[in-house]
Amino acid sequence: MTAKPAFAHILNIADARRAASRRLPRGLFEYVDRGSEDEIAITTNRRQLDAIALSPAVLVDVSQRSTEAEILGHRQPLPLVIAPTAVAGLVWYDGEIAIAKAAAAAGIPFCVSTQSITTVERIAEESGARLWFQLYVWKNRQRMLALLDRAWAAGAETLVLTVDTAVGPNREYNLRNGFGIPLKASWRAGLDVALHPRWTGSVMLRALAVGGVPTYAHYPDEFRTKLGRASLSDELSLATDVTWKDVELLRRHWRGKLVLKGILRVADALAALAHGVDAIVVSNHGARNLDCAPGPTQVLPAIADAVADRLEILADSGVRRGADIARFLALGARGVLVGRAPLYGVAIGGAEGAGRILNILSNELRITMGMLGSPALADLRLAADQA
Repeated sequence: MTAKPAFAHILNIADARRAASRRLPRGLFEYVDRGSEDEIAITTNRRQLDAIALSPAVLVDVSQRSTEAEILGHRQPLPLVIAPTAVAGLVWYDGEIAIAKAAAAAGIPFCVSTQSITTVERIAEESGARLWFQLYVWKNRQRMLALLDRAWAAGAETLVLTVDTAVGPNREYNLRNGFGIPLKASWRAGLDVALHPRWTGSVMLRALAVGGVPTYAHYPDEFRTKLGRASLSDELSLATDVTWKDVELLRRHWRGKLVLKGILRVADALAALAHGVDAIVVSNHGARNLDCAPGPTQVLPAIADAVADRLEILADSGVRRGADIARFLALGARGVLVGRAPLYGVAIGGAEGAGRILNILSNELRITMGMLGSPALADLRLAADQA
């Protein structure tokens, strides 16, 4: 009798999401899964993606379909990048390394978060992945630049500046369920953890046994407080005075490619071009920040018309199917970032679970391309033009 491959029961991202919701404490799962305030933007993202129809070309030879893409000068097997996420190391022990290993196996980049629980050095050493590095601007710019020097020395090739988080978002559900960053002890959070013993044993207790309560690994030693305690200083707090002058500073300092993540206006895309940025990510932060933000697909065509021939465009927010990837590409994106989906995968099975997610998305994208009569990714633009 032939054994079923691991995760054969996970047929799509929705299956992985349901499995992750059972495995993770509710507070942690909702931190990964939900949006902000009334969660209108989550509905907006899904509704707008669903509304995009792509028209197939018939009687086209699709026997040799290729999902190969070129992103920032690198040829890669899929038009995907793993988006930066802050809590992968809480979802799975060494979760950042696990997802990075899956990315390496798929031949796509992994973007390390400023607020990663694992250092960029360890991720580079243990995963073998091509690394990007995501940056939040700190109040102390010199400490921020020192962090960038660490990322460059570790091998990060691309810097992704998040520009859509001028202030901290309002996530009321985390106040109600007792979860937040930094972690705070409460009876509600304690009960939540107790009701999820598999996660408690395999993630939190293992972390406690090895190195104590997880920390933000990229903070300087004197500020590397446990997630359960407030920072000793606001030097590393999110800067609220970030301007285009900071982009100029980063362009001078960073020797690799520079990407701005969180662009939703044509004017900002043009400004990014004028400031020597290499690429932008059209994104509303996965609907996790501004609840009245437009969906990326609403603004992507106009941005692509304005700058696509001079600036590489990536996109994200709301991807649940390979068809969603095709939709973003059809509207003018060169590549797509995925964040929540790999987190669902790593939550249920580490690197293998994250790899299952990437395989699902790859297979669905290939099926969609075949159905559309699009042998290459570039052909997807025709499917949108004819819709």
